[in-house]
Amino acid sequence: MRYFITLSYDGTRYHGWQIQPDGITVQQVLQDALSTLLRQEIVVVGAGRTDAGVHARKMVAHIDVNGEIQDTGQLVYKLNSFLPYDISVQHVKPVSEEMHARFSATSRRYRYFVHTKKNPFRKKYSCELHFDLDYELMNVAAAKLKEYADFGAFCKSHSDVKTTICAVIQAHWVNYEPDAWYFEIEANRFLRNMVRAVVGTLVEVGRHRMSLTQFEKVVEEGRRTGAGESMPANALFLESVEYNSLLE
Repeated sequence: MRYFITLSYDGTRYHGWQIQPDGITVQQVLQDALSTLLRQEIVVVGAGRTDAGVHARKMVAHIDVNGEIQDTGQLVYKLNSFLPYDISVQHVKPVSEEMHARFSATSRRYRYFVHTKKNPFRKKYSCELHFDLDYELMNVAAAKLKEYADFGAFCKSHSDVKTTICAVIQAHWVNYEPDAWYFEIEANRFLRNMVRAVVGTLVEVGRHRMSLTQFEKVVEEGRRTGAGESMPANALFLESVEYNSLLE
């Protein structure tokens, strides 16, 4: 039987979501815990992969289990007792075999957090900036992302992607506290390092070091070297993964 798992994690200690040969990852830790508790070899398939140091408020994964899990609520309890402090499971739900954590997802939503005043309680999960930004202009640029389909300019070099085509559903900056903002972007899929590269390029616009026309040219030319620097990973959160079928 197939089950969907909804979880959240602090990515600080991990080399990203996907299993790596030379570093601890969220997928590996979750897979090991499930294999131990269910007493069978479990393979975890995630809705996507977050880079090293990136966090998730809502990641979704699926597993295939020989037999039926009699009490999914009890499994959630056991998983949270077994898993380290920085990974938390919210739900384990049975789904049809046609449902796939990655391919059935209709959209993913990310937020990137920035702040402008030194704050010891924000530093771990937000990027501290020491310059003013024109957020109104950045929002004009962000809205233009919905007009494009090819985001090769924001894809990490030498990535093993078959296509750089994505459909951006929304992209905007939100002022949630006097000295703190987040950039929210939702799309059907994301390329490796895409969100942090987009934010880095929008920051160039906000500093008036790149015009709107230049921003559009960067997207249209599709060269990573034309875009801004990739922003630090610690301020990026995968906020949600959405499906047509209700999971919770």
